[in-house]
Amino acid sequence: MNKHFIGRALPALVLIACFSGCANKPQTLYSWGSYESQVYAHLSGESREKQIAALERDQEIIAASGKTAPPGFYAHLGMLYAETGKDDQAIAAFETEKTRFPEAAVYMNFLLKKYGK
Repeated sequence: MNKHFIGRALPALVLIACFSGCANKPQTLYSWGSYESQVYAHLSGESREKQIAALERDQEIIAASGKTAPPGFYAHLGMLYAETGKDDQAIAAFETEKTRFPEAAVYMNFLLKKYGK
């Protein structure tokens, strides 16, 4: 092989090696589903029932994938339940949030007290 060819090809080979390492998608701890878009929908006034349906569907998909819902997922779902008069489901969602994310316990205890437990 020609030394000039190797000298010119080496930087390209290094770049290819670097970028091929970026091709692998990193593993994520949480499965977000449509949670972020549902928060936006909540803030923009979309139907609470429609948001609940989407999050419940996400909940099933997340459970089937073996991943975990992100922090705030169950708290948000609980708030939607509470806003639609489904206090028992709200309490269950707040308890789930508190169990999975102990750092949210103070706020979840506040919501639990507010909605009847």
